Amino acid sequence: MDASKINWILAIACLLAGIGLGALGYHLLNSSAASLQKLRRRLAERDRELAALRDGVDDHLGEISRLVSALQRDGEALASRLAQDASRLGGKGAPRAGLEATPASAPAAEGSEEPATPRDYADGTGGTLSEDFGLKDDEDAKAPQPPRY
Repeated sequence: MDASKINWILAIACLLAGIGLGALGYHLLNSSAASLQKLRRRLAERDRELAALRDGVDDHLGEISRLVSALQRDGEALASRLAQDASRLGGKGAPRAGLEATPASAPAAEGSEEPATPRDYADGTGGTLSEDFGLKDDEDAKAPQPPRY
């Protein structure tokens, strides 16, 4: 073999190897670009879904607000109708206490007192009830008790 033929064979082999490496690099870079494009497309779809959900929640909350206000108006109309019917039938200007409509956020009547909360402790030192508190005086109660451990 001539040295010139070896040079040509070596040049052709290097050219083929370069073309192969270039094609492999392009394929690897292109596949990552395709997966990146798929991820961007999925992200855009999720953003659209999220925006649609936000709009749906806003619409839902607005509808609930409208329904609550309509319910309050209906309740007030019912209370006024009840007052009119009570005054027409009973002759009294105000309905009885059980039929009166009060808003939920209204404070309690100023003249009413709240009942005192019961105490769960005894007066004196320590603040605890004695062992025989509330028990009837029996002869058995005066009998010696076995020791407690």
